[in-house]
Amino acid sequence: GGVPGGQLMTTTEVENFPGFPEGITGPQLMERMKNQAVRWGTELYTEDVTFVDLTQHPFTIKSEEREIKTYSIIIATGATAKKLKLPSGEIFWNSGISACAVCDGANPAFKGVELAVIGGGDTAAEESLYLTKYGSHIHLLVRRDRMRASKTMQQRVLENPKITVHWQTEVIDVYGNGVLEGVKLKNNQTGTQQDLPVGGLFYAIGHTPNTQIFQGQLELDEKGYVLTRDMVKTSVEGVYAVGDVQDSEFRQAITAAGSGCMGAMLVERWLSERGLTQEFAQENVTKKSDEEIVVDTVESFDRDATHHLGGYALRKLYHESDRLIIVKYSAPTCAPCHTLKPILEKVLQEFEGKIHYVEIDIEQDPEIAQNAGVMSTPTIQFFKNQDLVQQLKGVKRKSQYRQVIQNNI
Repeated sequence: GGVPGGQLMTTTEVENFPGFPEGITGPQLMERMKNQAVRWGTELYTEDVTFVDLTQHPFTIKSEEREIKTYSIIIATGATAKKLKLPSGEIFWNSGISACAVCDGANPAFKGVELAVIGGGDTAAEESLYLTKYGSHIHLLVRRDRMRASKTMQQRVLENPKITVHWQTEVIDVYGNGVLEGVKLKNNQTGTQQDLPVGGLFYAIGHTPNTQIFQGQLELDEKGYVLTRDMVKTSVEGVYAVGDVQDSEFRQAITAAGSGCMGAMLVERWLSERGLTQEFAQENVTKKSDEEIVVDTVESFDRDATHHLGGYALRKLYHESDRLIIVKYSAPTCAPCHTLKPILEKVLQEFEGKIHYVEIDIEQDPEIAQNAGVMSTPTIQFFKNQDLVQQLKGVKRKSQYRQVIQNNI
């Protein structure tokens, strides 16, 4: 699937979800939903499912950590942002090109420079508006002579002096020397081409459903969305699909939540009719709050500690530590960063006292991120004896982080 919490984790303001008249950010809304689910006994595992078998009951679900047998499944794997297949696109991916402005917009490399966004829908409009906080000017590149975004979003874009809309404009390639320096444009009406110098390019061109693991086991449509009947029932009895993995039309937070409710109720009914339900009494457990990690200062810095926060600790450890130093660069609005946190910290617990782990907030320490050449978040850098021995961008499997650590301690 995609990022836990779905596409709302990459959304700034959610203004149309019932109960929040003043609006709420996507990550805040999903955190509240998660806490509510946990309160009522939901067990959460931050793992990638690598295999499913829907051919026989009970169904089999496998991850790197565990295997689960179950008689019913609700699929809520969502969809992932599409990338353009530009001739030089992969060269500059995570080096100036991104598919998530909310994740990467705060990167120091994008501050005070001109940026471009591709797309004509609500996502493109929202990301353009969000990027005005960081870029000097935003160019919105729209293939048609009109936008698909809502009237409200269009008005906000067109009235913003920091945004220029380029109508009937298509990106045919990108260019630069090591990092992105600009995009090559083509006017779809006249055929003329021109270069537009920008320091960053953001895709907002739609999504692909995360259904690859179900191919050959469930009926899918030509775009890869799960085909359903009676709203959320799939072609396999006992398997239900909810949210954007089966909805290519509405794709709203409230419709996804509503279909999730349908799926849960139908699963309970299906299991009850077959005598397969098990009731669990809710335990009154007082949740321990996570130990708060505070920014290291001259007074509070402890060289023997494993976990550190901020630039002061990184500078001290870089020059003085003989351990492997693992540096995570993240941003508060970066959804994949929230996903990575429990994955990485679970691995790091295995090496307590043998490594140093430093978290860097690129908004709080932009100079450190810039000097480290960080162009996207999350980025993990591994240092040994002041040498950069490995760099991993995005969210990887636990085994990959574990292997890098084992090879360098």
